[in-house]
Amino acid sequence: MEVIKKKKKVKKLKFNDIILVPTDFSEVCENAVSHSIGIAKHIKHKIVLLHIVNEDTKQYLEDNKLAISNIEEKLKEQVESIYKEHNVEASYLIKEGKLFKQVQKAVSEVGAKMIVLGTHGKVGFQRITGSYALKVISRTNVPTIVVQKKGLHRPYQNIVFPVTTDTQDRQKVNWAIFIAKIFDATIHIFPRRESEKYQKKKIMSVVKQIKIIFDKHGIKYVDKVSEEGAGNFAKQVIDYAVINEADLIMTMVSSERFFHFFDSQDEQIIFNTSQIPVICINPVTVKKASWH
Repeated sequence: MEVIKKKKKVKKLKFNDIILVPTDFSEVCENAVSHSIGIAKHIKHKIVLLHIVNEDTKQYLEDNKLAISNIEEKLKEQVESIYKEHNVEASYLIKEGKLFKQVQKAVSEVGAKMIVLGTHGKVGFQRITGSYALKVISRTNVPTIVVQKKGLHRPYQNIVFPVTTDTQDRQKVNWAIFIAKIFDATIHIFPRRESEKYQKKKIMSVVKQIKIIFDKHGIKYVDKVSEEGAGNFAKQVIDYAVINEADLIMTMVSSERFFHFFDSQDEQIIFNTSQIPVICINPVTVKKASWH
């Protein structure tokens, strides 16, 4: 059974107008809603709140003395509050089924530009755990901003842009340009240090190309190479982000990595203990990196 409640105006919204925010009314999901409001104000997007009814969320509602019949009213009140307090247009959907599958369907249904996903981390019996978050990220073809309890206290000012020899990483460039222009942010290019001569030359070439593109688009940037012997690359990225008060980390994700390597550096960044939001760019629908 699928329960859907959708305002008429959602049907009229055009592709790329929507930020989709899955919510189970928990603290981190409420933070995701707040985070999406901050983004929507800058890029003039609308927000669609998505509540998915399943066994986990039913238990959460029961624990918090909420009835399923109250879900729609709660979402309606939240949508009205978002518009009244922030002048951001919002609507909502209610679906029933598996979280990642219903999110995937909702992205297509409303034409979402991005997802803002609140997660409780990699472990623990919670509504949106790390494993669910990874499935959501890897099975949708739009960027997902993963947030924890740390809120969006200011517009993005410092964005950390890790660089590896993976050619798919280049696909982050267009999104980096988009976000940097919207928020007048500084991009921190952070390439991984390579000891092997060929790999070192390759990553230097990638960084050079990125700088050329950023210069062409008038993007502010700084670059700092990771240090040899200072821990794995993910740890260095996070440490650098903390020291430089980063508001966002950009990473490229791959479904193959997620389902076979649960201790991967991708996950260390996404579920970083400093709770810095991470935007995950999924390359599955892009055949070739775009350089403008």
